[in-house]
Amino acid sequence: MSVAAATPIQQRFAALRAQGRCALMPFLMAGDPDLATTAASLLALQAAGADLIELGIPYSDPLADGPVIQAAASRALASGTTPGRVLAMLGSLRGQLNLPVVLFTYSNPLLNRGMESFCREAAAAGAAGLVVPDLPLEEAQKLSTIAAGHGLDLVLLVAPNTPAERMARIHTASRGFTYLVSVTGVTGVRTSLETRVGPLVQQLRELGPTPVAVGFGIASGEQALQVRRWGGDGAIVGSALVRRMAQAHQSGADVPAAAGAFTAELRAALDQPL
Repeated sequence: MSVAAATPIQQRFAALRAQGRCALMPFLMAGDPDLATTAASLLALQAAGADLIELGIPYSDPLADGPVIQAAASRALASGTTPGRVLAMLGSLRGQLNLPVVLFTYSNPLLNRGMESFCREAAAAGAAGLVVPDLPLEEAQKLSTIAAGHGLDLVLLVAPNTPAERMARIHTASRGFTYLVSVTGVTGVRTSLETRVGPLVQQLRELGPTPVAVGFGIASGEQALQVRRWGGDGAIVGSALVRRMAQAHQSGADVPAAAGAFTAELRAALDQPL
């Protein structure tokens, strides 16, 4: 029986784990303020030391997103951003963007486009994985199979209040990595991470070899480093970066440069000796 080749996301986490490093995964909203800025920002994040990037596709009813990312999605939609345009922008960076990109979207846009069509187009554009936060475990298998057929990992989420038995099932079914939501609620900047996240990281690590990345609420280098101290394989930083980029745009500053500078700060903090 043949063994499936490791996906780009699996390869990246395996390489980082072998180096004893924690992945830095910034999130940005495609099309905020426009797709040309997004393209330049993706390259800036790569140059600043990101290991993977989570790229949001704007949606009008973002149930998992807090006010910062909701506002970013609204700005992106107002600028004419559509899933097709996001994928075209991503595809235009092939050969330049050489790290795994995980697309963050919701069920309705995906279903409207068709699971098969979306996965085929996402893979052709160079995406490596998908996160669909409103897709329940019971409905994830179909999409995961379709995604895998196009070389994409469907990443599933667990929350602090997910029952242990269900957490184990999600962790087993997740591909690429398991996305551990650090708070009960929506995305957003937090001044501190919940202490129960540490034991949850360890619990997931004991359930299986799939890497664990922590997101929702990580706003600083110190908080990213805390994820590493807990044994997490990756730290996902969204609202804090999106806010920095919005502030740069509002002040007339260079948005990609601001995104890169903040990512470099996070990278330096994450790599410091424990």
